[in-house]
Amino acid sequence: MKNSFSGYHPIVNFVFFTEVLLFSMWFLHPACLGISFFSALAYGLYLHPRKTARLGLRFLLPIMLVTALINPVFSHEGVTMLTYLPSGNPLTLESILYGLAAAGLLAAVTLWFSCFNLVITTDKFVYLFGRIVPALSLVLSMALRFVPRFRAQLRVVTDAQRALGRDISRGKLVRRLRCAGTILSIMVTWALENGIDTADSMKSRGYGLPGRTAFSIYRFDRRDRLALCWFLALGALIAAGAAAGGFAWRWYPSVKGAPLSALTLGLFLTYAALCLSPLILDRKEDRKWTAIRSKM
Repeated sequence: MKNSFSGYHPIVNFVFFTEVLLFSMWFLHPACLGISFFSALAYGLYLHPRKTARLGLRFLLPIMLVTALINPVFSHEGVTMLTYLPSGNPLTLESILYGLAAAGLLAAVTLWFSCFNLVITTDKFVYLFGRIVPALSLVLSMALRFVPRFRAQLRVVTDAQRALGRDISRGKLVRRLRCAGTILSIMVTWALENGIDTADSMKSRGYGLPGRTAFSIYRFDRRDRLALCWFLALGALIAAGAAAGGFAWRWYPSVKGAPLSALTLGLFLTYAALCLSPLILDRKEDRKWTAIRSKM
């Protein structure tokens, strides 16, 4: 069964991603950054290998390189001077290492958000926040749903116009602009009509009327309780360990962190257990389904 973690209750999914995202942005220890990055990469490749690989090659790798190169150019803090830049400013080892750490943090957070979008769907988002902030949750869910639909419709319209000889990638500039304007007009008309249809559908279903109930397919069972307790316990242990200085690390003016000890090693293992929990659950479910199919 692919992606069994998404079958858990939305609260369990949301608690996990909230913890890993907060910890990924909070901890600057290189071990924590490495655990978060490789866990998010492994889970993303498991959920959607092609999308994750495309995200990494087209977006993450260039952004990481730019981030790692820009920081030493603009930041000259640090006590370990390597050389002088053409501008006369010093190039320090600490600025280079911090640039690499910032690049890893950015990549880890982006990968976790990519996994978040694959696991927490629009209906889960509405379920979580529909009663707390109904207007905001509705707007966000409609926006998140509109973007992929708009892209799919744009692809259909572009292919249809190309079949009619109105390819925007060929011909003179004036002709290409005219064809692009035609496609833009079609897409704007489609978006307006789609908005009117959505409004009529919501009105016919009684949206906004007092006393209107909402149907939900989600049930919080024993499996969800165990998973939620597991994530909360790991999060509490990690937060307590961080408060005790187990993840202490600084980049400026010199690189220094908490010495490796039984406490820090245990915290690293706990953090890895948290980040890898969805992948472990999914792999466990895969092996279970494989064993069931082999007995048929």
